Amino acid sequence: MLGAMRARASRTSRTRRSALTALTLLLAASLVLAGCGGKEKKAERPDSQPTEGGTELAAVWPLTGLPVETETPDHPVIVVKIDNSQASDPQYGLGSADLVVEEMVEGGYTRLATAFYSKLPKKAGPVRSARASDIGIVTPTHAALVASGAAPPTKRRLARAGVRFYEEGVAGTYRDSSEHDALHSVFIDLPKFAKSLKKKALVPASYLPWGSESDFVGVAPATSVSVRFSPITTTKFKWNGKKYLNTDTYARAGDQFKADSVLVLRTREGDAGYRDPAGNPVPETLFFGKGQLLLFHNGQVVRGTWAKETRESPLVLNTAAGPLKVPAGHVWIELLPRDSQGGKVTFK
Repeated sequence: MLGAMRARASRTSRTRRSALTALTLLLAASLVLAGCGGKEKKAERPDSQPTEGGTELAAVWPLTGLPVETETPDHPVIVVKIDNSQASDPQYGLGSADLVVEEMVEGGYTRLATAFYSKLPKKAGPVRSARASDIGIVTPTHAALVASGAAPPTKRRLARAGVRFYEEGVAGTYRDSSEHDALHSVFIDLPKFAKSLKKKALVPASYLPWGSESDFVGVAPATSVSVRFSPITTTKFKWNGKKYLNTDTYARAGDQFKADSVLVLRTREGDAGYRDPAGNPVPETLFFGKGQLLLFHNGQVVRGTWAKETRESPLVLNTAAGPLKVPAGHVWIELLPRDSQGGKVTFK
């Protein structure tokens, strides 16, 4: 009986080995067939390729999500601080920007951190001074930040954060008082400036989680949008059937930023720790942490939340249904302090 049991065990072992060998051969054959039969499946490409300039740009422009079949620009992203008060009229260069971020500054006014990458206008401005708020805007892009100057505390903050900061006097900057007063007369020739940055070119990761038109599902009509930063500054947009246009813009005729989407992020507001020459406390937009959001696209709106672990981190967007993707295109981002006096968003 013991001999019979050993015989059955031996046969069972041989059967298992035979089955395992057959399975191994089957898997190997399937891999060979997959490699030889039909069309070869292309490897998926990343949204961006953080490599030094001159190489092929993978898939999409990082600041718009739009497809591109070209080579990486031989310059980094360039963010220009542009004035956004009545004194800035007319603004130059907005029509060539990939992305615009509006931020709060002292006195209830706002300024524009205007990002250029795929196109470089020969005239952008009026160029104004930088703020600590810019750190959270520019560091995810490895951008060159261009401003007319900055207060000493801000310069120290920018340096500690590793921001590549350039002020009036660098290649491409010049004065033009033909349409503006002296305070608003600094402009920059971006192609000329970019030539001085060839050795610092770097393709950044996607600035927003880009998606397609089918990814956006609006929950309410929103063809008219009003973003109130303070009693003296409100930015208004109107959906014209194709784009969201800033109806109270200071942009030069024919040079307006045409937004496919408007993204309002409610942020915390801190104190930069100093006052401007008029004695106003200088605020700092704390562009990290988390908060509520409104995304306006295609005449509709969706609500959600945003998160950014550090100033250098990418944005993560969500709705109650899950991750939120922004349809590829040109986006105007509003960093609206949630605790600012009178700050609110209305739409219809």
